Amino acid sequence: MTELPEAVDRLDDAIDEWWNRFRGRPVIDRMYYTASEAADFSVVWHALGVVQAIIEDDPMIAVRLSAALGIESALVNGPIKSMFKRSRAVQEADRPHNLRQPKTSSFPSGHASAAMVAAALLSRHTGGAAWYGAAAVVATSRIHVRIHHASDVAGGLVVGAALGAVARRMLD
Repeated sequence: MTELPEAVDRLDDAIDEWWNRFRGRPVIDRMYYTASEAADFSVVWHALGVVQAIIEDDPMIAVRLSAALGIESALVNGPIKSMFKRSRAVQEADRPHNLRQPKTSSFPSGHASAAMVAAALLSRHTGGAAWYGAAAVVATSRIHVRIHHASDVAGGLVVGAALGAVARRMLD
């Protein structure tokens, strides 16, 4: 297993400290906790794929998205996470809202990688910037709720961008 350099931990700590200015604000907390929970198991992305498939009258949109998300999940939560030994971010105080606490390695963030894959595929049809905006909210929600370090999210975004690009290329 690979451990991330100590400098990464220091950067993560600095970002977490900076992010504290957003925590404890009820509207922001609710938005990020909701986004984080809705993206568990990519449920929000599968649902949005179904909605887009209905609007576009093309069920293959949902099928392709779900297949791509399944492959992404198998890769990220299997061999990729198993390459790294990374403990999760620590939440010292009680969380304002309940969340499922994953047991896998923290690096990379599966929520961030799935969000990028979903944005890459959903943006093929309409609203590219909006899909990537939604992906950014889901990805950063993991920092806000202290289930991931910022570097976990960055790693997930990179992995997801690569997998999303491959998926788009295969589907175009």
